[in-house]
Formats: sequence, structure tokens, C-alpha cells
Amino acid sequence: MRLHFNLLARSYITNSVNRQTFECFANSLKFDSPHSILHTIAPDLSMIAFDSPRLIADIGGLYARFAIETSYGEFTQQRSLRCADFPSFEAAVAAYLASLKSASVAHAAVAIANPVDGDRVRMTNYHWQFSIEETRLNLGLDTLVVVNDFTSLAMALPRLAPQDFRQVGSGQAVKNSVIGLIGSGSGLGVSGLIPSGDGWTSLGSEGGHTSFAPSDAREAAVLAYMWRHFDHVSFERLLSGTGLELTYLALAELNQMQVKGLAAPDIARCALDEKDPLCTQSLDLFCNILGTAASNLALTLGATGGIYIGGSIVPRLGDFFDRSGFRSRFEQKGRFANYVGQIPTFVITAPQATFLGASAILDTQLRAMMSSPGSAILTQIRRSRAELSPAEQRVADLVLAKPRSVLSDPIHDIALTAQVSQPTVIRFCRSVGCKGLSDFKLRLASGLSMSVPITHSKVTNDDSMLELGAKVLGNTANAILQLRNELQRDSIDRAIDLVAGADRVELFAVGNYSAVAQDAQTKFLRLGLPCGAHTEPHLQELTAASIQPGTVAVIISSGGKLPQLMALQEKIQQRGAALIAITANQSPLARKADAALVAEHNENAATHLPMVSRVLHLLLIDILIVGLEMRHTLAYPIQQEHLDKPREPKGTPAVSPPFPLKPYTSHSQ
Repeated sequence: MRLHFNLLARSYITNSVNRQTFECFANSLKFDSPHSILHTIAPDLSMIAFDSPRLIADIGGLYARFAIETSYGEFTQQRSLRCADFPSFEAAVAAYLASLKSASVAHAAVAIANPVDGDRVRMTNYHWQFSIEETRLNLGLDTLVVVNDFTSLAMALPRLAPQDFRQVGSGQAVKNSVIGLIGSGSGLGVSGLIPSGDGWTSLGSEGGHTSFAPSDAREAAVLAYMWRHFDHVSFERLLSGTGLELTYLALAELNQMQVKGLAAPDIARCALDEKDPLCTQSLDLFCNILGTAASNLALTLGATGGIYIGGSIVPRLGDFFDRSGFRSRFEQKGRFANYVGQIPTFVITAPQATFLGASAILDTQLRAMMSSPGSAILTQIRRSRAELSPAEQRVADLVLAKPRSVLSDPIHDIALTAQVSQPTVIRFCRSVGCKGLSDFKLRLASGLSMSVPITHSKVTNDDSMLELGAKVLGNTANAILQLRNELQRDSIDRAIDLVAGADRVELFAVGNYSAVAQDAQTKFLRLGLPCGAHTEPHLQELTAASIQPGTVAVIISSGGKLPQLMALQEKIQQRGAALIAITANQSPLARKADAALVAEHNENAATHLPMVSRVLHLLLIDILIVGLEMRHTLAYPIQQEHLDKPREPKGTPAVSPPFPLKPYTSHSQ
């Protein structure tokens, strides 16, 4: 029974089992509540240690908080660093990691006060910006999950115990219902939780930027003051640290008082100590407006599970907030006053709530990775290690310790690091059920690539031109990152070998992908390799019918199953020419080609204009061209002073191009 309970408790803690399911189990054991049963066995849960320590971080506009989680909910070595002391996010993390007195960290979760959409993160309230994947690589992490701080805080709500929050006002939460979350700090965070099966789904939201609407004459005067300084006045303009400072100045002007600006902590301190009536008015107005915003959120979400208030401001206000006009303003909703009056409001008092949520999100992702094929092979290696030969065990230890290095390293480097021969590496791959190193890397990559959040953002009619451009670029950038994660070294090497030994290259493409073939033709000709690009069906058939051995054909196709191109493939290979396919993975064309450079994307050529897929195909051509150029450079070293000297095209001595053929691409400079 204890084993069953520990398994269910772990699922409850990581939000994969909801409170209702856990309560049913707790009631069956005749405990008063799920929280009491959690407290009873808390020591058992804290003893469920992780395989390696996990880094948990909470990044705000002023401070970056860090901790090491060694087991569920056990946070040690906590530190708070000033953001201003570090030039970048990566530098702050590196400084913290350098101060640790524990084993190296493999997995990390970061909650940040900023929207997270794709790989590139630019903080709204601070100048830091970074690439998630580049940061992960530079810090040597296996997994780096970056989420919005209020998404993280929302995921902590099901894990809070009764002593981790206090209720303000009346109302009764409806079990297994939508929960709202709002909180002020350097900005105004808004999120929510929706019950989903046996777990919860958090809402990513920028609700703090909705337009502020005053509820009385005093708030209307504050809004008029704000309009003189800002084109758009959102709730965040008022419900944040800087918002409290602006409210103080607005009320001073309204009261015809000459004052110097005060920092938000000073305003709050004077109000709590009842030393300054203007500070008290400012903080009271802050609480009232927060009541309006929280009530709006409750109506928008239908949050009958309650509204929780977090952030760095309200939890520090104590009784002042409870006595303020927050709750009365929350219920001031006219015809819906009775509806919101039944919804409870809670102030989160747990100091590590954001850490708890970030930990839950990280654990959910790691468990998802464990169920993927890539992780399945790691589990298989751990289970079968004792049955491997001593030499194969050294390879297994290397894979388990540094899976990402193995994924990117050539067989020579893997063998050298593991201190075995290259054939031993191949034998190891076959011992764990793979056909060879390439197949092993594919299965391994399918799990490890999950550490990069690859997302697709849908363009809507409500998007501004700037937002539209950002989404188009973001979708393309994420597709490129996914392509990088899924590159297959053996296929690239094979394709470069084929073209390097070819007398001629013939390119075939149709429709919108014709431009890719024409781009490739120009680049091959610049390398001095005779090349033709064929995009008209009749000429394609004539070329395929006369192609000779020693020629390499390159077919460029989005889906890799167009009958016209499949017919060309069959004719080309019948005549003894080699075939390279630039197409989708596991497509008929990829399976029949001598070498396949594959790109996965979500575009259907029959229904979508080729955009992302065309960019990916152009990049695969560039990889091939750069690889060829580097091969030529190694074979025929050229001194720097001869870089601009034209190179004679292979097989065409009578042709003089109007531009020099340079032996280097920009990637090799």
C-alpha cells in the first residue's frame, strides 16, 4: 500500500494526477485530507532523491533567485542575485552554478517574468535576452526549460498546503474547477489552471496588459494623469512596483501636493507604518484596482475554483490588504455581484511557490522524455549494461553521462573518449538493438531534442504587423532549430561523398521548390562543378533518360511522394546514376535514395504555400555546399593571399565566369 501511495503522491506532487483523484485515494485510507496524508509521509517523499540535482530559478526584473532541488520539494543552496550585477542571464546562472557545493547539474527549469514563445527570450522589464538552446549548450545542461513565471506559479497551486495561502473574504471553491491567478511585482502577471483529465493545464497569458478602466472619480483622475504620459494605460501600469510609484505622484497632483517621487518599497512601508496619508491612499487605491482586475479575471475564466494572488507585493502587505477595499471591489460587479461573491480569493504566502511550479513543469517534461524512444534506449542501456562486454560498458557509460556529446560527435571522437576501437562502438549500438551508429543516434535524438521548446505560433487577424512579423520569424527559427536537432551525420557525409566524386550534378524540382534547385545550381557552378537545374516536366524526362553513371541527381521535394518525381527517381537509378533526396523523413523518395537529407515541417504542399519548408531545403543545400568546399580546402590548401584568385571550373576550361570562384564560403571565415 505504501508503494502505491508513494507512486500516486509523486504524481499528485508533479500535477499529473489532480486533487480530486488524490482525495479519493486519501479518503480510502481514512485520512482527513490529501494535505494531511502528504504531511504524514512528507519525509518519505523527500527521500525520493533525483538522479542528479536540478537547478530551479525565478528571474524577475530586479533579482534572480536560484535553488538546487535534490528531491521533490527539497530546495537547498538558495541564493538571490541582483540582475544588475551581471551582463546577461547566462552569466548570472554560471555564477550561481560556480558557487555550488554539490554534484554537477544536468536539468534546469527557469521561471521568468516574461512571455516565452519559441527559443528566443527578450525580457520585457530588463535588458537581458538569450537563446534557450544556446544557453543550455553553453552551460552544459541536458535539459533547460524556460517558462513564464506566472505559468510556473499556476502549476504550483495544486501542490499548495493549507498553510501556504490565506483566504480574503467569503466564498467557497468548487472542486476540480477553473482557477485564476493574478499578482503584482515588477509587472502584473495573469494566468490560470484548467482541469484536464487527471491533471491540470496552465494558461499562458499577458492579461496584465489589458486596458485599465476606472471605477470611480479618483481612479478616473489617475487615468487622466497616466494618459499624459502613455498612449495606452494597462492594468500593469498601475498594478506593479512602478505603477504604485506613478499612482503616488498622480494622487499628489490630484491633492495639489508638492512631493518628491518615492520608490515602491518606501511607499508600502510608510503606508503600513501609517506614517504618510498619501502613501496610505496610494496603497489603498492599488488594492482596490487589484480587486477590479481580479474580478475581471474571475468572470473571464469562470474561475469558480478561486482566484489566487501572488507576486512580490501583496503577500507582504499582511492585514493591510485584508482590511483594504480589495474584496468589496472584487464583488462590485452589478448584475454578477452574487456570482463573483461565491468565488473565494486567496493570498499565496508560500515563499517557494514559483519554485514548486517550475519543478513540476520540469518533472513533467523529464517524464515525457522518459517515455520517448530516445529515453527508452537510455533505460535499455542502464538495464542491460551488466550484460555488455567491458569495452562496450565504457561506451555505455559515456552515453549515459554525456548523451548530447555522443549525439553530435563522430565515431572517431566517441571511440577516443570511451577508450575503445571504432568497431566496438558499432558493436555496442547493435547490442542495444540498433542497426548501427546512425540508427542509434536517431533514437537517442528523438528523446533529447525535447529539451528545446519547439513551438508554432498561429497568426491571427488581431496581430499587429510587428506581431505578425515576429511570429513568422519565430516559426521559421524554431523549425530551423528542430532541423539542427535532427541532422543525420552519416547522411550528410554520404551526400557530400557522392557529390565530391561526381562528374556532374543534375537537380530536379517542381513548383515552388524550383527556386531551391536554381539556387543550388548557382552554388554548384560557383564551386566549378558542372550542374543543371531542371524544373520543366518534359526536360526532366529527357535529362533522366540520358543521365550517365558518374552523375549525381538531386531531387528536391517537400513530401517525397509526388508520382512525377518518383518516376524520375526510378529512371535515374536504373541508368546507374546516384540519387540524393532533399525531402521529408521516411518518405518513399527518402527510402529509395542513395542519400537523404531530410527536413520535418508542418507544411502540406497541397494546401499551404511553401515557406518554412523552402527555407529548410535551402539550408540543407548550404550544408552540402559548405561541406564540399571544406573537402576541397583540405584536399587543395590555398594560401590566404590567393583567396581572390579564380579557380578553373571542373571540366569546362573554355568558360570564363564574370566573377571569381572563391575557395571559401562565409561559414569558413
